[in-house]
Amino acid sequence: MQKFLLYNSVEPEELPTLKELSTIEICKIWSAMSRHIYKQLLQKKAVDIGVGNFVVFPAHATVAEGKVLPIERPMFILSKPLKMFYNLESEEAKIPDETPVVRLDFEAIAANTHFRHEIVEHCVQETLLCFAEALRDNKEVEFSFR
Repeated sequence: MQKFLLYNSVEPEELPTLKELSTIEICKIWSAMSRHIYKQLLQKKAVDIGVGNFVVFPAHATVAEGKVLPIERPMFILSKPLKMFYNLESEEAKIPDETPVVRLDFEAIAANTHFRHEIVEHCVQETLLCFAEALRDNKEVEFSFR
């Protein structure tokens, strides 16, 4: 997590894997990662991606005639050290105690791509470095998971 606390810009030599991969290849890796996270959330697990956690929270939806339905709301919680380092504010959210937190399984993610797990891991880590740089520079960032 420490590597995402940036004082300086990320230099191109810090992103060797991203330089070698095409945009389509990077998207394929992130698509596989998205599916992996989704599967973990379905199993009621939170997923630590290094800069924060994906987690599902119980919630309620009001439908016709005032009926209330229990639902689950997926959420990304940025890590506290990153929020403090980059002076970011967000709604306080705590992962429920009964929710296990798992780390990314790069071998499982790689199994759904044609890349070695080292390539998948480096691609994800380098992309997250770019994300951290965007936070440092107060840029808006959007990740879409499909």
